[in-house]
Amino acid sequence: MEWQDRTRLLIGDEGLEKLRKAHVMVAGLGGVGAYAAEQLARAGIGKMTIIDSDVVNTTNKNRQLIALDSTIGRKKVEVMAERIHDINPDIELEPLDIYLKDQNIIDITARPFDFIVDAIDTMAPKVFLLYYAVQNKQNIVSCMGAGGRFHPEKIEITDISKSYNCRLAFYIRKRLHHLGIREGITVVFSPEKVDDKAVTVEEEQTANKVATVGTVSYMPAVFGCFCASHVINTLLSR
Repeated sequence: MEWQDRTRLLIGDEGLEKLRKAHVMVAGLGGVGAYAAEQLARAGIGKMTIIDSDVVNTTNKNRQLIALDSTIGRKKVEVMAERIHDINPDIELEPLDIYLKDQNIIDITARPFDFIVDAIDTMAPKVFLLYYAVQNKQNIVSCMGAGGRFHPEKIEITDISKSYNCRLAFYIRKRLHHLGIREGITVVFSPEKVDDKAVTVEEEQTANKVATVGTVSYMPAVFGCFCASHVINTLLSR
């Protein structure tokens, strides 16, 4: 049997071909992004651009797909690229070891992607990626806060204007409002309230990070799977 036979049973040859022809970008390969990228690869996406400038850290082991003792200190984008190629050697893969900011966000969102997955966890690059994706009429799904939550059944896929009880989504909406955007961005979010005890305020706060939020192993993974499912279902419905 071929590795895609079971997917073929579900979506047929036409569906497989739609996915094979698609080019998807995944920005951020942490707890959410790596799972999203893997599900897309296993579904048969033919071309992927994956982006991250970080290295695997010991603190990633509780939730990140590529975080193992054997990968500590390695570039996330390199580890993820090896894993994706091990799943599908025929995929056309572009790993970019870059930190998204300023001009490279403008340049990357101007490229002809069929879909963008935003799994960035830093505020400024996330907001500007969303902004320029909208300006360039890109299909995009953005992950909101997975930290501090336990219940995957509460996760929703909706327009950002309908998100609530999510502090990250609140700040992103606020910044996007200043840029003239109030709707038109699909997000994966959870309205589950976060216990204050799960949040530690950073001693050295920055514009992009003011606190660390506790996480449990499965929640970022489920958020990533929700992102991948939205991409796949949208591509198949075209």
